[in-house]
Amino acid sequence: MEHASAFATARRTELFDELLALFLAEGFAHLTLDAIAARLRCSKSTLYTLAGSKEQLVTAATVHFFKRATDAVEASVAGAIGPRERIAAYLTAVGTALAVASERFMADLDAFAPARAVYERNTGIAARRVQQLIDDGVATGDFRGVHAAFAAELAATMMVRIQQGGVRAGTGLDDAAAYRELASILTNGISA
Repeated sequence: MEHASAFATARRTELFDELLALFLAEGFAHLTLDAIAARLRCSKSTLYTLAGSKEQLVTAATVHFFKRATDAVEASVAGAIGPRERIAAYLTAVGTALAVASERFMADLDAFAPARAVYERNTGIAARRVQQLIDDGVATGDFRGVHAAFAAELAATMMVRIQQGGVRAGTGLDDAAAYRELASILTNGISA
């Protein structure tokens, strides 16, 4: 029985990954459950084992995306040595994690309140993580005594603008380049 449960969990994860790849590439607002099932080569009843409605499916896929992104970002930070490098690694990894999201996905995410709430919650978590990284750098003397919460809010505001396409439209920088610039400006601005 344990083997069957492990298979079901693996299949579920595989379906979420496929669903997420579809949404990230093409968005989700225009897709019906029938279309999603056809694209994933599964039945609608299989989709209903993942979530009870299209809206819940989109929300669950969004949560899955941000969990996967968070794990990748934290793995990058774990490999960085020093406060400045950790912030740079964090912001660069966020840009890399979000680079897979098409403009259509980001527009659909912004227009769908439950998914937007997941995104906003994760941006808040990211701002608190940047604040923690800044606090660590201030404590070690690597960063000057800046107001860490303000610096984190500054970073979070830019993260939202990057993710909503405002920076790309205003500067021509793609998301990954914008995150590298943010990391450079932030770490240079707070260095001791």
